[in-house]
Amino acid sequence: MAKSIPALVNKEMLKWARIHAGYDTVKEVSSKTKFPEKNLSSWENGEKIPSVRQAEKLAKFYHCSFSIFSLKERPTVTPLAKEYRRLPGVKPGKESPELRFALRDMIYRRRIAINLTEELGDTPKEFSISASLSENPEALASRIRKLLGITFEQQFKWKNNSDAWKDWRKAIESLEILVLLFNDVEQEEIRGVSLFHPVLPVIGINNHEKSAARQFTLIHEFVHLLLKNGAAEKVAFDEERSESEWNDVEKFAEQVTGAVLIPQDALRQEPLLLNRAPSYLWPIPELRRLANKYKVTPLAFATRLLMLNLMSPSSYRQWKSNWNEYLIQNPIKDKGFATPAQKTLNRNGNILTSLVIGALTSERITPVDASHYLKTNYPHVEELRLYFAFGKPLTIHSSGE
Repeated sequence: MAKSIPALVNKEMLKWARIHAGYDTVKEVSSKTKFPEKNLSSWENGEKIPSVRQAEKLAKFYHCSFSIFSLKERPTVTPLAKEYRRLPGVKPGKESPELRFALRDMIYRRRIAINLTEELGDTPKEFSISASLSENPEALASRIRKLLGITFEQQFKWKNNSDAWKDWRKAIESLEILVLLFNDVEQEEIRGVSLFHPVLPVIGINNHEKSAARQFTLIHEFVHLLLKNGAAEKVAFDEERSESEWNDVEKFAEQVTGAVLIPQDALRQEPLLLNRAPSYLWPIPELRRLANKYKVTPLAFATRLLMLNLMSPSSYRQWKSNWNEYLIQNPIKDKGFATPAQKTLNRNGNILTSLVIGALTSERITPVDASHYLKTNYPHVEELRLYFAFGKPLTIHSSGE
């Protein structure tokens, strides 16, 4: 039997890589990698040395380069919490391993986009639009809708939630904001996140979000970007508000988001609302029908009615209880099927995908580079190239509620 080859590793770097990946103990790593806990401890203590194959497997698990284990000193890295906005329930520096990787991956994709923009002879523009917590939420929402250019007529013509998501996303991306999807992070941890940068800021959406909820999360994160530009927010690392004070910021962003997606002017013209007292307990089918018209979730629609005093707090609590019970009995699933090319475009968005395809077409990068940047096989890159270069459509599949 061939002898295993010992890896050239620095024991301190093994420990650093584990902590940097978000694992506080070797026990956590052991439970997910099947490496015995005593082996991991002995490697980090320098009592034993992992084989090359073991070290490679560990590097893949930590989402880092194998060569990092042989560094003599720990690299200087910017804390992730200096990149993203404050997130409810997430302590800076204590993000889950899955969230840490998702953040690092989005930061990496942003760098690719900036590098390719410059490689193609362009200069990324600064995103300078701002907002203040002192603004009237309804007025700010009206300003945002005007800025994004989404009309009532356009909104009410959407056939499904996929149409709504694509148009809202396209409107946000037109302001040179990267809109990316991330995987493998529990919804209970975060639904969305924004990375604060003056040039090419990022909005990340959890891929677990249902299609009807994605546009709410998208606009919500957009509001946070505006507040950051207006000096009303800081990155998570520097944010010093109390939990109560931060909840007020979140409530403001939610109120503005609801007003963007469900404008008051349109809402007050709805026939179903004309003769409904705030105490009225809405049947779930009625509210679902209205929510579907605006392409939002029924919960978002009910919350909007509450904010406008069109639903009383007691009616809202009862309706929400009924809705949660309904979801237990009738789980909502997205319908439709997406091809690998569609999934790639949805994950990376129009900006990054078009930059990669543009660089490939002009021979600034290789097909291997393009596949690597978009994380897909080359046949799907070619399908996307035909889509962007010649307008060959990607097959569209609708999503459910």
